Amino acid sequence: MTFVNHANMGDYRTAIDNFLARLTPIPDITAHPLQTTVKYGFGVNFEQPLNNWFGVFGRWGWNEGRHESYAYTEVDQTNEIGVGASGRRWGRKFDRAGLVFVSNGISRDHQQYLALGGLGFLLGDGRLTYGRENIVETYYTMHVWRGFYPAVGFQYVDHPGYNRDRGPVVAPTLRLHLEF
Repeated sequence: MTFVNHANMGDYRTAIDNFLARLTPIPDITAHPLQTTVKYGFGVNFEQPLNNWFGVFGRWGWNEGRHESYAYTEVDQTNEIGVGASGRRWGRKFDRAGLVFVSNGISRDHQQYLALGGLGFLLGDGRLTYGRENIVETYYTMHVWRGFYPAVGFQYVDHPGYNRDRGPVVAPTLRLHLEF
């Protein structure tokens, strides 16, 4: 898959340069004239069943990391690998279980912008000791009745927000998938 966004987005390097030239009191990705810029990226996904109840999957994604993030999350590179199982093996054919490892990163300009005190739409507290954000997640989705699928999970996040000075964070999760 690929994407191309055309929007009024700031440039991390310009925001850093303006701050270093003392044109702004902090790096400010929004301090720019109205302009249309382009952010693009790529992604690859694979899913490989190994038998009738167990398989592996993975994803890789990258975007140019030069222009500001404004939707979904602040990630410029991602790698993911996991395993998934069908409840068929234990007599619950619509249940699903899985374990996944994800490693997310941001570009050097994005890192420097945050380290100098810049704010993204989700990240930024004035300090950044960069480290890739690494996540281990496990989940179990059960089929309770017709289109009702609750799921329980657990996430362990090392270096949340790409900061080695933060975390780790442990997050239990609860999700609900409904089909009508």
